[in-house]
Amino acid sequence: MSAASLPILITGASQRVGLYCAERLLDAGQPVILSYRHEREGVQRLRQRGALCLPADFRDEASILAFVDAVKCHTDGLRAIVHNASDWLSETPGDEAAAFQQLFAVHMLAPYLINLHCAELLQHASPADIVHVSDDVTRKGSAKRPAYCASKAGLESLTLSFAARFAPHIKVNGIAPALLMFNQDDDAEYRQQTLAKSALGIEPGPEAFYLSLRYLLDNPYLTGTTLTLNGGRHLK
Repeated sequence: MSAASLPILITGASQRVGLYCAERLLDAGQPVILSYRHEREGVQRLRQRGALCLPADFRDEASILAFVDAVKCHTDGLRAIVHNASDWLSETPGDEAAAFQQLFAVHMLAPYLINLHCAELLQHASPADIVHVSDDVTRKGSAKRPAYCASKAGLESLTLSFAARFAPHIKVNGIAPALLMFNQDDDAEYRQQTLAKSALGIEPGPEAFYLSLRYLLDNPYLTGTTLTLNGGRHLK
């Protein structure tokens, strides 16, 4: 079966970068399946364009496997899986364990189980890809959000392990972005401080991420690699 006729699964594609990538793929004629946790305007827009939108809350094994079953009910094959779903939790005193468990479930357990149980769907595509979305913060750690950072670093380890496990048929790579898009309520001082952290000093927008994703999907000789997408933060 032609890889182009098989859908790309994107988790967490209801807004921001995930939404942008889903729309760009649809523009290119690529079928898309997406997961979303909350009904948003972006989900409605993607649904109207023909994307298959499946609700999912990757809080534990049961919810993750229920999502896998839902995917398998709608398709016999996948061109790629993009693990974009993410959570950004504060580790408040007294709730550290709960925060860690939720971050682990979303950033590591969900990709781990989805990869294992959907690998058979990827066998129908040539080429086939898995892309893990990590975070540039794993380079240096985070004093404020160690659980978030640790779970994203664990995802980068899964990139290496699954690349070895699924080769040669399925390529497994990652993208580790820093700032891509500000939020509307980010004030001018925060924006200035954040832009100063990188050598390029720009807010690149979601297009920079999509170009990285497209590179991974289109390059036949790349697996076990995590692309650093940080505007040169490591140079500062």
